[in-house]
Formats: sequence, C-alpha cells, structure tokens
Amino acid sequence: QVQLAESGGGSVQAGGSLTLSCAASGIVFKLNQMGVGWYRQAPGKEREWVATITNGDIKNYVDSVKGRFAISRDSAKNTAYLQMNSLKFEDTAVYYCNIYGYGLNVWGQGTQVTVSS
Repeated sequence: QVQLAESGGGSVQAGGSLTLSCAASGIVFKLNQMGVGWYRQAPGKEREWVATITNGDIKNYVDSVKGRFAISRDSAKNTAYLQMNSLKFEDTAVYYCNIYGYGLNVWGQGTQVTVSS
C-alpha cells in the first residue's frame, strides 16, 4: 500500500523559512517516474494547488509563491520537498503532498504551517 508522510511543518515568523518533506513508501516506481504536487488548505478555504514537479522534471507554481517556494525530490530517498522562503501570514495552511501516475493518486495526511505576522 502506497503511503505518504509529510513532515517539517511548524510555526515561524513572517519572513522565515521552512522545508516540508514528503516521504513515500510502498511505491513500486521511483519518485522521479511520477508527478508530485503540493497543495494547501487554509481555514475556511478550499484546498489550493501550490506546486508540481512532473515526471519530466517540469516545475510549476501558483503565482502567489513564485520566487519564494521551490519543489524538488530525491528519488534515492523517495522523498519530495517544498522549500518555503520569505513566508507570509497568508501562507498559513495545512500543506498536503500528492503523487500521481501509473494509476495512482495518493495523498498525505498534511502538515500544519503557521506564519505569524
């Protein structure tokens, strides 16, 4: 059974940085053969797409995080990352990772990021 485990969330002041990790287990394929996405959901709001890295290593970001966030992965560790810099109050949310491809679409349980202004 494929499982994702996010970690790295926490509380930080505005302008600070955090790196989220998403460790995949139970997958047959290497992580670089699959797409990986990060999403977030703020209180009272719908889940929002944040960033994606495709199996062709194409990276895309929502406009609000461009230049501040960076998505990456280490296939040897089957782990994806979201480096978040210059954090803003409005980045406060539960962050979820998602992997897709080869008939899979799996979500992690989420990790809380709280940015104080």
